[in-house]
Amino acid sequence: MLPSSHELAAGEARAELADIFRSHGESYCRTHFLPASQRKVMRAVSVCRTQELGGHLKQCDTCGFEHPAYNSCRNRHCPKCQSLAKAKWLEKQNSELLPVGYFHLVFTLPHVLNGLILAKKKILLALLFKAVSETLLEFGQRRFGGTLGIIAVLHTWDQTLKDHFHLHCLVPAGALSLDHSRWILARKNFLFPITALSLVFRAKFIELLKQNIDRGKIAAHETKALWKKSWVVYAKKPFGSPRTVLDYLGRYTHRVALSNNRIVKVENGQVTLSYRDRKDGDRKKTLTLEAHEFIRRFLLHVLPEGFMRIRHFGFLANRSKKQALAQCRTLLKLDPALPESPHQSAKDLLLQITGIDLSRCPCCQKGTMIVVGDLIPILNSSRWDSS
Repeated sequence: MLPSSHELAAGEARAELADIFRSHGESYCRTHFLPASQRKVMRAVSVCRTQELGGHLKQCDTCGFEHPAYNSCRNRHCPKCQSLAKAKWLEKQNSELLPVGYFHLVFTLPHVLNGLILAKKKILLALLFKAVSETLLEFGQRRFGGTLGIIAVLHTWDQTLKDHFHLHCLVPAGALSLDHSRWILARKNFLFPITALSLVFRAKFIELLKQNIDRGKIAAHETKALWKKSWVVYAKKPFGSPRTVLDYLGRYTHRVALSNNRIVKVENGQVTLSYRDRKDGDRKKTLTLEAHEFIRRFLLHVLPEGFMRIRHFGFLANRSKKQALAQCRTLLKLDPALPESPHQSAKDLLLQITGIDLSRCPCCQKGTMIVVGDLIPILNSSRWDSS
């Protein structure tokens, strides 16, 4: 259970994604066909930290102030429920980072594939992971004679919530030799030629796409036009240290399509959100959408049930990481055993993230809030069906 927004901050309430779903979700569901997965997300977000999920009643042990702490939905698409999941994940990742530089590569699918991806997300996005990982691992074997480590993070959106399917890949600056006897250091500011990566990535994805068409997993799709498209692979500035990698991971790995702080206002059936225009010097701008169009765009980014949007490959792959990472650490003259991260409670992790002591009374600022009772879930019979 996470604290309610009242515990996190005092002051005037701002419109949130949940408010948009509560006020416009029912009419949207009546006029649009939605798969069960999207209805499930809408319902989860709309009831998150409300009386419909139940919770606890807390009371200050000094002044007697009381307020409810409602349960969270824990849905990965909910902007309220990512802080704790992110903190726990980062706690684990911190121990696995190597004391080397890290390269940051972005692989983007051409927008001509967007319609097919939206129709067959699970298959096509899995192909994206496979094509990118095979491309990088192949380049690692050819140019280093070794195995790279890869952390790949899927993003499906651009700043205006349109569909934009791409993978962010973090790659340690070196490789573990194929016989596991050497750590092969990469050049400081260069990993692989971007044009060559783009060509191989395109070829691998199209071949995987053809294989799935031949097997009948997806409908026939014209692939000739895909060869004429430029497939974008972008190399961002390398990270100089594990700390900067961790800072990046903290910002991007558990990001949802839209955070609540980007919602500027909701009024007269319209939603205004802020965004950064990458084509105009990263200037901050606003965009106003009809509420139904806003919901449509947000739901473009609902992932299939159980689909993993963060994956590891090479010597960081789950099946081989224990032995391979230990060998990398040994070759880098580190203790092969991963350093143990101190276990922190949810309260302590959130204190670390927000800088706010959630156990302190928001009224008197002196007492400690303690649980004095349970709050039974109160179902809203008028809530639109999530089935």
